[in-house]
Formats: sequence, structure tokens, C-alpha cells
Amino acid sequence: MNLYRYRIGRGPDLTLVHGWGMNAAVWEPLLPGLSEHFRLTVIELPGHGASPSASAADLAEWTALTLAVAPTRSWWLGWSLGGQVALQAALDRPQRVAGLMLVATNPRFVQGDDWSCAMPVTTFHQFADALADDPNATLMRFLSLQVSGAEHARDALKLLRAELGERPPASAAGLAQGLTLLLDTDLRPRLADLDCPVHWLLGARDTLVPVTLRDALPALVRGVSVDVIDGAGHAPFLSHPQASLDMLLRRVGQA
Repeated sequence: MNLYRYRIGRGPDLTLVHGWGMNAAVWEPLLPGLSEHFRLTVIELPGHGASPSASAADLAEWTALTLAVAPTRSWWLGWSLGGQVALQAALDRPQRVAGLMLVATNPRFVQGDDWSCAMPVTTFHQFADALADDPNATLMRFLSLQVSGAEHARDALKLLRAELGERPPASAAGLAQGLTLLLDTDLRPRLADLDCPVHWLLGARDTLVPVTLRDALPALVRGVSVDVIDGAGHAPFLSHPQASLDMLLRRVGQA
């Protein structure tokens, strides 16, 4: 099986991977600016958009499926869950990943005794329970959380909803598997093995990935750089598209 992907632009390769519950359309605000500088490969995760579901909630499988339709070697731009896929790609197939730009990504999305810069695990369990009863309402609640606290939150939420409707909806299997990955994945022990440039972009008002992650990353990732957009939530490229584009163009392709 092949995941859905399309390519636009010319230049060095850049692979784009969206987050949970979304699809390729979420990148629309960035595509005109990015495609002037890069050949973009925009991929939809398993069970999202037009991509078939994976066999299980297995980050290694999701990553292998994504790598199968990605360029032979490229920079990767991953948002949220898509950033975890990009990290896994760089760890599993380092020769395929020239560098990483991670937007609102967390190596572990849920809190633990040794990890406070994440979401309470009870919040994710509530999502998992609600997903079985009403997937659409659960997804809409998640969209609201992505813009919660951000400047221009109402406009960003409207844009998120519009982009979600531009592509086929995520399948029940894709949503459930993706949520399981967000609950269970912890890439922190492996981050020291990354052998490529790594840049992080965070929103100062993100309620899903707290900006305090900025202070924890240098101890985990060798040579990491972190940019923060003031006033942005979990989707800075929607609420602050020009600032996000400027930062991405400055970082992608740079050591």
C-alpha cells in the first residue's frame, strides 16, 4: 500500500508531514512561499486524508510507510505527530534525512514523573474515551485545543476547520492509532543518536506542547536550535504564517 502524496515546487527536497486528525491541506498557508525555494513532497499519514490505514499503532510502521513515498534524501518538516514520524525517520534511516524542522512536536506528548513539559495523561485518556463515542466531536475539540490561548485563535480555528474539510476525513482506525501513538511514544532516550541538524519551532501559547520544552531540549538533542513565536499556539503556521515562513526559510537547509 502507498500513502497519498503530491509534489510541487523546485529546488532541494523538503518533505512535509502533518499532525493527528489533519491532512495535507493544513500546509496551504506555507506552500506558496516554500515552493519558491524547495521541491515539496506533502504526505498524508496512515488513515488520514486519502492514505490507507496502517495495520497497527506502530510508529516504526507509520514511519516506514512515510519513507516509502518520500524523496531518497531530504529535509523533513513535521508538525506535532508528524514531527515524531520525522524524528523516527531520522533515527531509523539517517541516510534519508538531511535535517529536521519540527513544529510543535514533543518527543513525549504526555507528562510523566520526569517530564512536565507535556499534556496531562488524563487529558489524552479523555480523548481516547470520547473518540469511540463521537469521533467528529472529539476531533473538533482537539482543533479547539490547538488554537487555545493563541492570538487570532478564532481565525486560526476557522482555517483549521476549513482545511480539514478540503480532503477526505481521517478514518476511525487512523484517528485511534494516531492517538495511541501520541499516548505511548517516548523518543527521548534516542534523541542523542540524531546525526543531522535539528531545529524546533514552538508557539509561546501552545497548550498541547508547552513552551517550557525549549529549556528541556538542549539536554536531549545535540546542537538543537529552538525558535519561539510569541502569541502562537499549537499551529503557528496558521495563526502567524509569515513569521513561521520566515523562520522556516532561515532554518531549513542550515546546519
